[in-house]
Amino acid sequence: MSRVRISRQARMRMATAVTVCALSAAPLTPGAVAADAPAYTETYRPQFHFTPQKNWMNDPNGLVYHQGEYHLFYQYNPNGNSWGDMSWGHAVSKDLVHWEELPLALAHDDEEMVFSGSAVVDRDNTTGFGTKENPPMVAIYTSAYRDGGKQAQSLAYSTDRGRTWTKYQGNPVIDIGSRDFRDPKVQWYAPTKSWLMTVSLSAEHKVLFYSSKNLKDWELQSEFGPAGAAGGVWECPDLFPLAVDGDEKNIKWVLVVNLNPGGIAGGSAAQYFVGDFDGKKFTPEDKGTYTPPTGDVVQDFEGAGFGDWTATGTAFGGGPATGALDGQGTVSGFDGKGLANSFHGGDGATGSLTSPSFTVTSPYLNFKIGGGRHPHQAGTVLDGTPPEGTVLADFEGGTYGGWTATGDAFGTAPATGTLPGQQQVSGYLGSGLVNTFRNGDSTTGTLTSPEFTVDKKHINFLIGGGNHPAGSANPTSVELLVDGQVVRSTTGKDSEALNWASWNVGDLAGKKARIRIVDDNTGGWGHVNVDHVVMSDNPAQRVSQETSVNLIVDGKVVRSATGTDSETLDWASFDMRPFAGKTAQIQILDMNTGGWGHVLADRFTAAGKPAESVVQRADWADYGKDYYAAVSWEDAPGGKRYMIGWMNNWDYGQSVPTSPWRGVQSVPREMALRTVDGRIRLTSKPVGPLESLRRANPAKASGVTVASTTKSLSGLGAKGKALDIEATFSLKDADRFGLKVRTGAGGEETVIGYDTAGQELYVDRSRSGAGDFSSTFPGVQTAPLKAENGKVRLRILVDWSSVEVFGGRGEAVITDQIFPDPSSTGVEVFAEGGTATLDNLRAWQLKSIWR
Repeated sequence: MSRVRISRQARMRMATAVTVCALSAAPLTPGAVAADAPAYTETYRPQFHFTPQKNWMNDPNGLVYHQGEYHLFYQYNPNGNSWGDMSWGHAVSKDLVHWEELPLALAHDDEEMVFSGSAVVDRDNTTGFGTKENPPMVAIYTSAYRDGGKQAQSLAYSTDRGRTWTKYQGNPVIDIGSRDFRDPKVQWYAPTKSWLMTVSLSAEHKVLFYSSKNLKDWELQSEFGPAGAAGGVWECPDLFPLAVDGDEKNIKWVLVVNLNPGGIAGGSAAQYFVGDFDGKKFTPEDKGTYTPPTGDVVQDFEGAGFGDWTATGTAFGGGPATGALDGQGTVSGFDGKGLANSFHGGDGATGSLTSPSFTVTSPYLNFKIGGGRHPHQAGTVLDGTPPEGTVLADFEGGTYGGWTATGDAFGTAPATGTLPGQQQVSGYLGSGLVNTFRNGDSTTGTLTSPEFTVDKKHINFLIGGGNHPAGSANPTSVELLVDGQVVRSTTGKDSEALNWASWNVGDLAGKKARIRIVDDNTGGWGHVNVDHVVMSDNPAQRVSQETSVNLIVDGKVVRSATGTDSETLDWASFDMRPFAGKTAQIQILDMNTGGWGHVLADRFTAAGKPAESVVQRADWADYGKDYYAAVSWEDAPGGKRYMIGWMNNWDYGQSVPTSPWRGVQSVPREMALRTVDGRIRLTSKPVGPLESLRRANPAKASGVTVASTTKSLSGLGAKGKALDIEATFSLKDADRFGLKVRTGAGGEETVIGYDTAGQELYVDRSRSGAGDFSSTFPGVQTAPLKAENGKVRLRILVDWSSVEVFGGRGEAVITDQIFPDPSSTGVEVFAEGGTATLDNLRAWQLKSIWR
């Protein structure tokens, strides 16, 4: 299940440990405003993707076809718009396009939450839950027990087409005493006339296979893993057979393993393995060993010192480490005897290690990196000295002073750091701070300052914790009150690391004001961390909390890489081609004092080709940021294999600006195995019935040549918020070319392009609208795609808050959420660095499935 865990709440914190706070001067988010619109017309409401009418949704569950209906169950919070009280929601469809939301199927209770799983039709009534004439539908789900956090596999059954459910009295049916054992996918395995379960031992990066004759009594057959990408927990596994290139005599098995974090685009993603399955054991295809490109070694840390590299701070010590340092786990993956390791003094130490200046002459800089997953963030500074001014509260001295507390979230005095059950809190000053994680996220309350007069231009403070803005339901926020009204507000970013936020209050000079800290949230990330409130003439700047390797050109960071919360180093690569002839420096930076607050680096090599990491060498069902917990339907007509994924990412999933719902499913996709460049690949395309939503008279274009420019296609009718676009380009001499969609207000655009030198499809959503809710949201996602006979073919689905791009024959897919202004409806064709030709384009506006 894609749930936030390791324990559940701790996992949520780890997944976003580096996200910093953002300032919101308005009391309402766009999503909150849109919530007043009629249902299914809200600003970002998808028009042809399934969303529940209200509340939180994540993983698809229980996908089964029965009596003419495709069942979609899903992780659902019946009590709010953030993760919590996990239950199974339910919807059905006759065509995988139009959905009917049904009442809650499996509800949480005082004993358990109902985590992810699957459903089957027990046609032979092996369970005895129904009859052969009326076979039961059986759900196999993970019981997440509230007392102790254990996870085990359980059953529920229905004899009325999934409308009502009864939990089996003999639950759980598999219990190995683990807190990280979840997401069973069950199917009938005909050769042995038995049920087959594929289930994840998530923290160990393993998939277990069990067999049963009656769904109640299970026997372990084998295990698979670790393998491929293992930078985060393994979740929501799926196993199914497919014919290769349509040849029914050549069957291969696909094992899908969802990973969070550590995906190809960062955060959550769906990887897969192709291989053979004999009823007991899965054996993947042998992909051979990896040899990185050769080149000139710039720094290998094999000497006694750092040579002419300059160290600051204490984190890197006096010279290279020879492996793990005191208190550190086993370090592996480095070359030779030495490496740069900033764990000197533990995670609390900070520092930098910088190369001499050099002239860029090689196309790529390859190196090995490990340690914490705390990426560089543009606009941050290295100096964390607080601004001078009037300190309104520093929460030192063991009391709240004249501040007034209500409720139970703030306790009787400031916290002195991390509270029980909480991921490590960092970034605060001194020894005290406001921390409302008392008794976990379940407590609520307010903390209000004495009245003061605004006499400086800025109010600065450190903030962390949950992302629940003021003005939305159940906020976790800091608010400025003038005349009893909220005039400024800021929320956290689902991170325990505090960082600076700043309000410009110059227009409020002379006004009487109060600051109120609010925790009204009992769900996931339902707490707030605050420290050092200071009124100053200068704004505070966000402080770097990165553990990274950076390339610096002209004093600016132009390339950056970070670890994956792992002590195993892996290859990374910087594309140096745009900086040829320029003067550059390499900087290894540790500015983080929280969990995984260190960085490992080794073997900097100037090379002609890029090195590839384990993540890059893995196979991915989707290369975008927003395709996770992908699983497939059982018993689909005609032996088809349809798959769907949660169109979100745990990096920012609880922060996306939608209300009164949060969470969306991708379009269902038809899966196939095809031979691409001599290798078997899992490919996908949108299900056929989606074309029934196309409106008549599509916009058409042909033979449009563009040379280093952008040309609007809106005059041809290619515009809209919900589109289905088919386009074919001919390669000429352009460096990059493609389409821009949802163009308009303030330069908004979502770029869907092709890089000819890199042979990559890409989606750039850095200017796609609202994105300041998370530093990891803006950016570019890429997928390998070779042109076919000099042509690049694209299928693009554009919805009110997403794009799904299918390149080639479906071997390159990128799924990304976007949050543009409703007025941004344009479509443009572009080319950069030369000429490209749009051979053909058809763009259909799509009807809504809700009206």
